[in-house]
Amino acid sequence: MTYRKRLGLLVVLDSLIVMTSIYFSMLILSVDFNIFKSPLLLITMITLLLSHHVFAFIYRLYHKAWEYASIGELMAIFKAVTYSIISTGIIQYVFLQDVYFRALGITWMMHILLIGGSRFCWRIYRDRFLKPIANMKRTLIVGAGSAGTMVARQLLKNPNENLFPVGYVDDDPKKQHLDFFDLPVLGTIYDIQQVVERKNIDLIVIAIPSLSKKELNMIFNECTKTKAKVQIMPKIEDIMTGRVSVNSFRDVQVEDLLGREPVQLDMESISEKLQGKTILVTGAGGSIGSEICRQVSKFNPKKLLLLGHGENSIYQIHMELQNKYKNEFEIVPIIADIQDKNRIFEVMEEHRPQVVYHAAAHKHVPLMEYNPKEAVKNNIFGTKNAAEAAGTFGVNTFVLVSTDKAVNPTNVMGATKRCAELVIQEMDRQYDTNYVAVRFGNVLGSRGSVIPLFKKQIQAGGPVTVTHPDMTRYFMTIPEASRLVIQAGALAKGGEIFVLDMGEPVKIVDLAKNLIKLSGYTEEEIGIKFTGIRPGEKMFEELLNENEVYPEQVFPKIHIGKAKMVGEDKLHWLIDNFEQLPINEIRKTLLKIANMKTSEKQMEKTVIN
Repeated sequence: MTYRKRLGLLVVLDSLIVMTSIYFSMLILSVDFNIFKSPLLLITMITLLLSHHVFAFIYRLYHKAWEYASIGELMAIFKAVTYSIISTGIIQYVFLQDVYFRALGITWMMHILLIGGSRFCWRIYRDRFLKPIANMKRTLIVGAGSAGTMVARQLLKNPNENLFPVGYVDDDPKKQHLDFFDLPVLGTIYDIQQVVERKNIDLIVIAIPSLSKKELNMIFNECTKTKAKVQIMPKIEDIMTGRVSVNSFRDVQVEDLLGREPVQLDMESISEKLQGKTILVTGAGGSIGSEICRQVSKFNPKKLLLLGHGENSIYQIHMELQNKYKNEFEIVPIIADIQDKNRIFEVMEEHRPQVVYHAAAHKHVPLMEYNPKEAVKNNIFGTKNAAEAAGTFGVNTFVLVSTDKAVNPTNVMGATKRCAELVIQEMDRQYDTNYVAVRFGNVLGSRGSVIPLFKKQIQAGGPVTVTHPDMTRYFMTIPEASRLVIQAGALAKGGEIFVLDMGEPVKIVDLAKNLIKLSGYTEEEIGIKFTGIRPGEKMFEELLNENEVYPEQVFPKIHIGKAKMVGEDKLHWLIDNFEQLPINEIRKTLLKIANMKTSEKQMEKTVIN
């Protein structure tokens, strides 16, 4: 229906309602309602009709979408009717020297009833009869708070979403057995399984924005006991900024189920270190390196150097950042291999960066077991080249991206990363540059990580391969890992090893089970196959050994340890004789150096105030 037709229909309908209200009020009070014999009736009818339409336009009663009518629309009706009745009473007093309060009171009540009823009946008809409920997904909302009721209202308003809300579950005892927007609270979080079965629920929407990671994990575990699909409402800030709508639900991601809260940055201290500075990121095309570049870009550096060996990955991150920041600071793509000492020195001399984030490394454990020489050349020699160049050309801070596999390593990759830590600790004594290392666990979604592998296996129909049912790992997201690296650079005083408090380690098999469920399958459909521990792998990882742990956090979620150099002579011997050593000797020497212990008296622990 066009606006003009709709407007005309409403004006005619309201005119009939006004005259009907007056007619019945006079009839009830036994007043002569012959308009030709009664000036009272004639003046009242004309005045009320004109004033109603005036106030109806003032309060936009003819411009509202009544299929979405609620409290706001009801208040507009109340004001328009009340002011039109008052205007009529004033006109009666002016022309007739009297006001017929009872007649006006009855007219006001009938006016409210008929005008409001005529509008709200359309919403009732739309909600009850126009929705094809039989073909819609029956939806259960977790949380009957402001966010949950917002979701319910949005779904009730939009039948085209193909979702029909059935009710809520909420742990608040005060909300039990109550209705919100005509939808009942059907139980608590622990009743989800029973509610889904009893109400034939197809979709569960988690609508509690304030949930901690641990609470979300608990709710998700209850949801996975059912066959219903599980989704989560978007963040409130995304809704408020207009990025997404309330009903733009997304699937729960593995990252949502880490069971702990993400690290928050000290923006002020980081800004002091990075704003207006030249920043170099090695391995800038990798998962961690590229995210470091994205995070650093938010602090408005003077120049950002993207150094990497693979031209395609450097091209991609360069284009991404150019499109976003090309008018704010200079972005320089540099194709270079950290194993090429002359080239790295050349880059440092030309650009003179103040901060270096060294993310370039070989990190795949089984591959490095087969290729230990390449691990040494990249992870040790490459780190040594970058660190020496940084010290030579006056870099303020050098941050090495390390790994939990550097603690008591049983594999070549972990051993080379521990040796890289030893390299920068030695450099910290030789140069004025502040050298630090950052250790974290497995990074979800990074290249070569377990999550992409599991997803491919699920898409192929399974089975998902897990090495051992008891194997555990620490996990964090790519943005978290990158933020930790940047924060460590801001805290650096020299020689420290920073470690993120990553909560409890996660069983790989539990991660696989969650990913299967998140993909919409059951464990029986996909299957899990245990393949045995691969060469160099450990059952569990550590972030600091017993001699390195400093129990207090120097920054929320961040620990620090500072150890005296151990194995320096052995490492120098390995570097000097590397080309002549056979592979087995290289592997043996690496593990011996990386697993050498310091006594408690040799330890030096530093607290950052």
